[in-house]
Amino acid sequence: MSLVQCVMMLICVGISLYFGEVIMPFVIGVLAYAGVGGVLFGLGRDLKDQRVGRREGMLTVTSTWLLLSLLSTIPMMLSGATPRFVDAFLECISGFTTTGATIFSRVEHLSHGILFMRSLMQWQGGIGIVVFTVALVPMFGGGASQIFNAETTGITHERFLPRIADVAQRLCIVYVVETLVLIVLLVLGPMGLFDAVCHSLSCVSTGGYSTRDAGIAAYDSVYIEYVLSLFMYIGALNLTLIYFAFAGSPLKLLRDEEFRWFNIFIGATVIVTAIWLYSQGFYQDVEEAIRKSLFQVISLGSSTGFLTADITEWRPFFWMLGLQIMFINGCAGSTSGGLKVARFVLLMKNLYTEFKKQIYPHLFTPVKLNGKQLSISTVHQVLAFCVVYLMLIFAGSLLFMLDGNGFISSLSIACSAASNSGPGIGEYMSTIGPAGDFSKYLMAFLMLTGRLEVFTVLGILTPHFWKR
Repeated sequence: MSLVQCVMMLICVGISLYFGEVIMPFVIGVLAYAGVGGVLFGLGRDLKDQRVGRREGMLTVTSTWLLLSLLSTIPMMLSGATPRFVDAFLECISGFTTTGATIFSRVEHLSHGILFMRSLMQWQGGIGIVVFTVALVPMFGGGASQIFNAETTGITHERFLPRIADVAQRLCIVYVVETLVLIVLLVLGPMGLFDAVCHSLSCVSTGGYSTRDAGIAAYDSVYIEYVLSLFMYIGALNLTLIYFAFAGSPLKLLRDEEFRWFNIFIGATVIVTAIWLYSQGFYQDVEEAIRKSLFQVISLGSSTGFLTADITEWRPFFWMLGLQIMFINGCAGSTSGGLKVARFVLLMKNLYTEFKKQIYPHLFTPVKLNGKQLSISTVHQVLAFCVVYLMLIFAGSLLFMLDGNGFISSLSIACSAASNSGPGIGEYMSTIGPAGDFSKYLMAFLMLTGRLEVFTVLGILTPHFWKR
């Protein structure tokens, strides 16, 4: 993957050359990626026949995310964007995990090469660096599925092809097509080509980095808000089912239970928020209240994190709504983070079953999703995930408060980082730059753990993982 990243860095070199900017930081980045990639390729060249199990997949995924984030700090620091390693590392890992929380309070002073690199990191992270690797460099042999599963843990939908490399390739095609269509639509509005490319990379990946200090609000365009709302919504849907829809089987998407619940969840939140904003006098026009509600709810509910308003001013009622939609987020198999709607639906169904058992102790009511009965082990796995996910957020909140942050800021940034949503509430709404170094490393850990579905990272930290 380091060798593939050389190509990405060369694109940044081309961007910098086009705009007449300094290219040396990216050239050094290319050399660093090439050097590390060459060494790793040499070490692994004779290991193709080695068995790759789940532990190796978990370790490969986690180390890939960390390695690429670490190496990407080189051009970030050498370009003068930020001289501090902790800031550069947090910005890069926030990009690769598609969190979108930025250490910069202003970004328009950054070079075009750095602005493009930030968006490109999110675009790669959105499809999944490891899935991207499997599609382009299928050299993992039989172990590719273990690496793919480590990146996409959770409730999964039917696979449409037997070979994991074919799966990844077709998902990448859908991903690229979505990106190109969005670029065209944004260029048709009041947005230049460079900004359109960067925002498309960030939007399709549900990342959230922007090239403007004021974010999407800088364009003051109703057209752009509606277009981005649509593509953030698409980004929160299961990518496999989107492929089926494009391939001529839209009923697979429309009949999907998670898809229907996600629409109910987002639709209800949009309506409640719009009524709240209009009734409280935040907006005098009904259409504007609906549009702002639609944009921000989908932005938070897809873990994109684009902002067109100061949501901190929307008072505690919306803060709680915002935390709930950040906590649950989009569909399984999408580029969004969070708990995922499928797990939440399963959790509610299991809870309903337990209530019925209190009345009818001998009643056997299986938990079903999409009409299929789920095994007890699957239900237990989801319940365990929910408990660990909640513990991660609460533990993170306590540690943030220990570092001197306020209650609301600590809770919101812990939830935002673990769910890869981006913006917090309070002082960390638009930038995480003022946070202390301990809080920044903690954010990086939560971002990585949340992006890799919690168990992948936490499992590596247990003693049992390292036992033979």
